[in-house]
Amino acid sequence: MTFRQLLTLGLTTLLAGRACAEEREQERHTWALGVERTNSVGHVTSWTAAGPLLFAKDASEGARTSGFRPFWVQTKEPNGDLRAGLALYPIFTYRADAETYAWSFFELIKRSGRKEGAPAPKSILESGQAFDIWPFWFSRQAQDPADSYRALFPIYGTIKSRLGYERLSWTLFPFYVQTEKRGATTTSTPWPFIRTTRGAAHGFALWPLFGWQERPGESRDEFYLWPLGYNNTRQPAADAPAGTAPSRQIGALPFYARSTAPGFINEDYGWPFFGYTDRTQPWRYHETRYFWPFFVQGRGDDRYVNRWGPFYTHSIIKGNDKTWIAWPFFRQVRWTTDNVAQTKTQFLYVLYWSLDQRSLSNPQAAHAHVRHVWPLFSTWDNGAGRRQTLALSPFEVFFPGNTKVREVWSPLFALYRSDQRAPGHVRRSLLWDLVSWETGAPKPVSSAADPAPVAAVAAPREERIAVGRGLLGLRRPTGERAWRLFWLDFPSKQASVSTASVR
Repeated sequence: MTFRQLLTLGLTTLLAGRACAEEREQERHTWALGVERTNSVGHVTSWTAAGPLLFAKDASEGARTSGFRPFWVQTKEPNGDLRAGLALYPIFTYRADAETYAWSFFELIKRSGRKEGAPAPKSILESGQAFDIWPFWFSRQAQDPADSYRALFPIYGTIKSRLGYERLSWTLFPFYVQTEKRGATTTSTPWPFIRTTRGAAHGFALWPLFGWQERPGESRDEFYLWPLGYNNTRQPAADAPAGTAPSRQIGALPFYARSTAPGFINEDYGWPFFGYTDRTQPWRYHETRYFWPFFVQGRGDDRYVNRWGPFYTHSIIKGNDKTWIAWPFFRQVRWTTDNVAQTKTQFLYVLYWSLDQRSLSNPQAAHAHVRHVWPLFSTWDNGAGRRQTLALSPFEVFFPGNTKVREVWSPLFALYRSDQRAPGHVRRSLLWDLVSWETGAPKPVSSAADPAPVAAVAAPREERIAVGRGLLGLRRPTGERAWRLFWLDFPSKQASVSTASVR
């Protein structure tokens, strides 16, 4: 194994892609004290200290992100206002914009509201100040007193426009509960055993023995020995053709269940193991189930199901092509979005996870992809020249779109990084920049004179890895394959270094 392979921890760095615009930067490197990067006009674009713990960097729209990972990470607007704050995420989070703010403690203690002087809210959910301590205390102070409430669970209270109800009240829960939804009021004394409904709907229930509720001209639901027996009817929509039959659902579980609607029938025998589905409108589809969910066969206009679980499953539903082999070992899904063909492949869900994207309008274009080999490494390639590798990577596969996890936790485990910002121009680092090196760098610019305990320099005519800025190191002249040892070689200038986008 060569010295270069050893430094990359045996990972193959992805090279090639689209050239992208680079911001000329220079680096001041004193590792434990700090690694500072400045642009061509002297602005400090980012700095780190004590490895990944202390940091600051430019964010979007002129904001600045900084913190002491993982204890506190914040983003401030150019005027100094706090936009976001994370303390041991997800334990504490704070966010704000020009009009509103919200903070939460593990999503159990939460407060939100509007800033002073903000425009009038568009709905009750955006009005006033709200404060919750789940599941005991709920409150909102709105501009309209009719929209305000305070509630102490399970003692007494009312909440409005929450949990799917227009109004929800209780007194000594579960002895008295009252809900309002779509003009119907349901009173439970106690919940859920005795329920009475009045208003736009009416009904009565002695749960779990029997119960019914009817909304005239719309629906009627009945149950017997819940959940074993039921009989539900839905009237056709107002714009349905004249003479359209209502939909029905009846069941005597586990023996028999049947659902019907115009152009649709579904029957189960020995629910849920055996049955069939037959649809003729708005599309055609027929499915037969033998000991569901293991053996299912379905064919239709826009869908296909061939399941012999857990050994093999192949289905195509509305263009979503899914394959399982030896569930849960292998899974692959193919689909198309906005003229881009996408393929997701998984082995044991997270041990190997990849997403590949290719253009259907330009088949010759390079593919973009994301790959995770958990917890060893993750790679990203936008198919246009920008590529990154991160190792170790224990969180990315679980939180692929969570920028908070990427900002707070991922850098703490990133023993190795590789960032290609243009074809052939790659910056790599080990142990949170303790050792860093660059290949294919643009021409050098002046940098700070402070010596770094461990630094890597790439000149236009050679590749160079140095300890103590020149006390000891290796170099490889342009065009040569072998690395040569040197010592006591302190250059007067450093090459520019591109900042990795994931820090």
